[in-house]
Amino acid sequence: MQKIVLFLSIYTMLGTTLLAQIQTGENVAIANTESGKVRGYIQRGIFTYKGIPYAEAKRFEMPQKPKPWTNIRSSMTYGPVAPLMDPTYVTGDESEFIFHHDWGFTGEDCLRINIWSPGISDGKKRPVMFWIHGGGFWAGSSQELPSYDGENLARKGDVVVVSINHRLNVLGYLDLSAYGEKYKHSANLSIIDMRAALEWVKANIANFGGDPGNVTIFGQSGGGAKVNTLMAMPSAKGLFHKAINQSGSFRTAMLEKTETQAITAELLKILNIPASKVDSLQKIPFVVLSEASKKALKAVENNMKAAGKPLVGGSLGWGPSRDGEDLPYQLFSSEAMNLSKDIPLMLGTVKNEFAPFMAAMRGKMSAEQEMETAKKQYGEKGDAYLAAVKKAYPNDKRPGDMLDIDLMFRPGCVLQANLKSAIPGGAAVYTYLFSWHSTVMDGKWKSFHCLELPFVFNNVARCPEMTGATKEAEALGARMSQAWINFARSGNPNHPGLPLWEKYSAAKGSTMFFDNTCQIRNNHDADLMSLTGN
Repeated sequence: MQKIVLFLSIYTMLGTTLLAQIQTGENVAIANTESGKVRGYIQRGIFTYKGIPYAEAKRFEMPQKPKPWTNIRSSMTYGPVAPLMDPTYVTGDESEFIFHHDWGFTGEDCLRINIWSPGISDGKKRPVMFWIHGGGFWAGSSQELPSYDGENLARKGDVVVVSINHRLNVLGYLDLSAYGEKYKHSANLSIIDMRAALEWVKANIANFGGDPGNVTIFGQSGGGAKVNTLMAMPSAKGLFHKAINQSGSFRTAMLEKTETQAITAELLKILNIPASKVDSLQKIPFVVLSEASKKALKAVENNMKAAGKPLVGGSLGWGPSRDGEDLPYQLFSSEAMNLSKDIPLMLGTVKNEFAPFMAAMRGKMSAEQEMETAKKQYGEKGDAYLAAVKKAYPNDKRPGDMLDIDLMFRPGCVLQANLKSAIPGGAAVYTYLFSWHSTVMDGKWKSFHCLELPFVFNNVARCPEMTGATKEAEALGARMSQAWINFARSGNPNHPGLPLWEKYSAAKGSTMFFDNTCQIRNNHDADLMSLTGN
């Protein structure tokens, strides 16, 4: 018996060692694309490809199919990330430890795709999970956070995970449509890049073991907002079949052409470029363009405020706009909602979102200070506010817990869920709230923006600075990643590890709480939403 146990132990050790090896070489992980063959590598059984061009584009012009290549293209490392308006990040030591960013290297030739697949020549048609990174519409990349790595999710779910880089900020959203046909689509090139990547997936993903007829787009924060934008894009219809929006319903409206063209006119004025010389924008250094664009945004923002026009988030920034062609409808309009009527949607937020980033919210606070602060913020409704928060989150006991509940992302999530679930004959909607508190740094960061990402990607152990990599966190990651996998496979996130997750309706408001103990709660924060005007 002891010999058998010893043999099994040795076999397991050898198997684990072999599985952990990275397989590389001239004839390893070769796959076909429309543009030519690519070579990746195999890590722990997952075929991995990085930095494959899915398109190419001149500055401010439409993406085109990449030029074909004849040799096998080595595709083993991430490609360039989109140039950022503020490339030098000012970050706190503590927060940088938690997020563990990988900023990558920038370049305007950034239209690249990454793929993780359990197999490429086995005849399988696996669900495709198409990840869109966060960072608003002006920052971020497909490699920015360690949680974005798709290896573990691909292995666990037998799915193909895809992520992309695309144009951002002024390069992705400057509206030059008034200055010539080649700039006709410039106001929304960033979103058009995503459409081009989805078209690439449709044409090529079968060569990587994926099913082009079962594609789920999912994204977080700005990536979630991009998911919403693609759902409102007529020309993207049919390129994806399910959608997941994580903390991305904060933007319910887009700028109109009046504003976007005003920004461009101001930019040309700042750079002293006449309309007849607008093509010179394609050649000036990005840093010059970026600095001028900041000034242009601020000038138009001031004009809009003076005219009493509303601003998303109180300030003007880059993002998609209703251009009348690529994006003809406002995001939450009936036309946009009906366009995505048949797309099952899962959406949610995390309990504290950005509040823990505010130093005052992380400090020690007495019950008296909590009450005083609530009354300063909500006046005569202070007592009612605290009562509503306690009803919504009865397990929050520490002084200060009542003040850092997210009210930035959650209202838009509820609004979107209410609108989509009310469409007659529409696809299912499922909502969640991630309420698990991180144990790192004595737990003071609570349930913060981006915290759900390692759980979704089954990367809890890969991100110990964020998750603590505890047994409880690992168990929650297993339950959450399975829900995302099941939704991508069938449009239904239910599995035996969770309580029954009902479809959402405004009347019942069924919401899955992801925590050490997962549970369904119905309209848990209805009083809080009503009291705060949401």
